[in-house]
Amino acid sequence: MEWLSVEQVADELGLHVRTVRNYVRDGKLKAVRIGKQYRIARGDLDAVTGAPPVRRHRHVEVATTVRVDAISRGDMDRVATLLTAAAGSGTGGQVRVQLSYDEERASMTVMLLGGLVTTAELLRLIDVVTDQGSAGADR
Repeated sequence: MEWLSVEQVADELGLHVRTVRNYVRDGKLKAVRIGKQYRIARGDLDAVTGAPPVRRHRHVEVATTVRVDAISRGDMDRVATLLTAAAGSGTGGQVRVQLSYDEERASMTVMLLGGLVTTAELLRLIDVVTDQGSAGADR
């Protein structure tokens, strides 16, 4: 729960501090007295001002990094095209895809950030396209 001082409420509403204190004393604005100061709960302020209550929706994201060694530049380009196309069409929310390629090591790094379901689909796709699915390595 967010607690605001009288000064913060006055600043937010564009009122004088005394006006806010008078609202509290008159019972127009609920507040808790802590020592010599008042604290106003965000919900109580929103109720007085008519602000709609904040509705929080659960948001879940996955951040993962995959490194594939011994992959040619051409194969990396094909994987990049496939992942980019698949990332926008997933059912579990959009996923941001970032790829890099190290020519010297023939290594591709894929970074995924987004919804659980789509990220899992893209990980399966990387597994299949890089032939890890049939090799059974590192499972």
